[in-house]
Amino acid sequence: MPMPHRTQMALIKRRLTGKLGSERLHELRSILEDLPDYKNGPYADIRKWVVNQIEATRARARVVQRDSIAVRREGAAQVALVGPPNAGKSSLLHALSDVQIKIGNYAFTTLRPVPALVRIGGVLVQFVEIPGLIEGAADGRGGGRALLGVLRGADVIVFCHEASSPVDALLTVQREVNISGIDRPALLAATKADEASPGDIERLGRSAPGLPVVPVSIIDDASLEALKEQVWARTGLLRIYLRRDREVAEEPLAMPVGSSVHDVAGAIHKDLAVGFRFARVWGASAQFEGQQVGRGHVVREGDVVEVLSE
Repeated sequence: MPMPHRTQMALIKRRLTGKLGSERLHELRSILEDLPDYKNGPYADIRKWVVNQIEATRARARVVQRDSIAVRREGAAQVALVGPPNAGKSSLLHALSDVQIKIGNYAFTTLRPVPALVRIGGVLVQFVEIPGLIEGAADGRGGGRALLGVLRGADVIVFCHEASSPVDALLTVQREVNISGIDRPALLAATKADEASPGDIERLGRSAPGLPVVPVSIIDDASLEALKEQVWARTGLLRIYLRRDREVAEEPLAMPVGSSVHDVAGAIHKDLAVGFRFARVWGASAQFEGQQVGRGHVVREGDVVEVLSE
C-alpha cells in the first residue's frame, strides 16, 4: 500500500531540490514511473503535478536554448568575467589581453559578451567579459538568460567587483548565478585594488565566503599575473613542456589533470602514442631529473617530458 500522499509529495520535492535541466527531467520521469497508476484521488493529483512539472521543465529548456548566445570557444579553456555593471570587467580584460575594448565609467558600456585570448604561462586561454548582470537576470531581465547561458559553457568563473564599492550588487550577481544552478570553479577579483584599503579587501572577502579573493589592479602587472595563475589553477589543466634533442619548447602543452606520459604522446601525434616505448621526465612527478618512465606515469604541473618511440 502506498505511503500517505502528503509524505509522498514531500519526498518528491526533496528529490527535486537543486536539480535543473536534464537532471531534473530525468528525476521527474523516474518519479512518474514509481508512482501508483491511480486514476482518481490524491495520488492521481500527484501524477498530474509531476506531468505538469515535466512539461514546464521542457518548456524552460526550450527558452534557455532559444535565448542562448553562442561564443565560439578558442584556446585551451574558457573563463567568464562576470559581475555587476561598472565593476571594471572591460578594463581588466583589456589589461589582460591587450585588445581594444570599449571602456566607459558608466553602467552597461558592454552590451554583448566580449571574448579575448590571454596567454597564461605560454598557454592561450579565452576570457569572455559578460555584460553586467542585474536582479532578475535568471528570469530573463536584461537579457540575463542568454548571458547566464554563456556562463554554463565556461570552465572557470571570475566574479569581478570594485574593491571599495558596497557589496550589494555583487551579492545580487551571485544570487542570480546560483538560482540558475550554475556551478563552476570560481574566484573573486577585487578590481581597482590600488584605490582600496586592506579593510575593503577583508570586507569583500567576508561577503563571499568560499571564494578566494584576488586583489587586482590594471596598473599592477604583478597582480595581473597573480590573477592569471589563480585562474589557471582552476581550469583542471596542466602545463607540460616538451623536450626534444635536449631542447625544451618555450610554449607548453595543455593537458587535463591526471594525464599520463602516454596521453602526452597522443596529444603530440597519434603515431607517437602508437609507437611509444618510454619517456623521460623532469619536474615534480619525477623521482630524479630525467627519470625514465613507462606509459602509465602521471605528469604534474610544469613537468618536462621527452617521448621516445619506435
